[in-house]
Amino acid sequence: MVVKGNYRYIYSNGIPDHQAGQFPNRNNPNSIRPQHYEYRVPVKPKASRNSTPCQHSIFGIAVNGVVFDPGTAEFWNRDRRSGWNYEALSGKINLGLDQSNAHVQPTGAYHYHGLPHGLISKQGKANEMTLIGVAADGFPIYSQYGYTDVDDATSKLQKMKSSYQIKKGSRAGGPGGRYDGTFVADYEYVKDFGDLDECNGRFGVTPEYPEGIYHYYLTETFPFIPRKFRGTPDSSFQKRGPGPGQHGGPGRGGFGPPPLGPPGFGKPQNTGRGR
Repeated sequence: MVVKGNYRYIYSNGIPDHQAGQFPNRNNPNSIRPQHYEYRVPVKPKASRNSTPCQHSIFGIAVNGVVFDPGTAEFWNRDRRSGWNYEALSGKINLGLDQSNAHVQPTGAYHYHGLPHGLISKQGKANEMTLIGVAADGFPIYSQYGYTDVDDATSKLQKMKSSYQIKKGSRAGGPGGRYDGTFVADYEYVKDFGDLDECNGRFGVTPEYPEGIYHYYLTETFPFIPRKFRGTPDSSFQKRGPGPGQHGGPGRGGFGPPPLGPPGFGKPQNTGRGR
């Protein structure tokens, strides 16, 4: 990882630094292969009033260089135009995910669909507020624990609760049937239902940012990995071809540990308070 001007450039081969599951397996026929990722994020990210949908781009990258890629390529009736995209962690479809909620694309890209338990365990901070990556807009990503008081780093830690829930009633079209979480479209954001906003984040103090910053969380329930950005995602995270990022030779390792955070991320000009 290097800093040039207003951007931080991240290089990774995408190989996890923790034990991965068995690949290929019955529900995922692909083998893990080194990638050549080159991403950039702003040193001083800016929060926006309106959120930006992820739209099947890479959400971010973990401190070990593995990408957070929540979307799937599976659609009802294999019709992308239907809008009924299967949710990887719904429990209704088996995509061969391992214990870290990850699997492998045909390109050999190992990627996370949810909480990366292997990474968190390796860091030895399973029950702490743990910085695990950076989003495409430059804001930090934390595991599921946060402070009960967003402005007090001495307050107790608790698991963050998503503000999404499964819709009530039945699907009007497409696959029909009752909403049950099988598809991404089965969920809706309900303001103040949980601790987080529609981007699965909030403004508050963190161990790395004692003055406060907008930051994201990975949660045990949908969206698992955020599906919207609070800032502006860098175009380097847009998918090119069948897989994430840019693929090629072995590449270099991830960008951590050591952990991200000041001076690693820098101080954002607009940290997102009140957004």
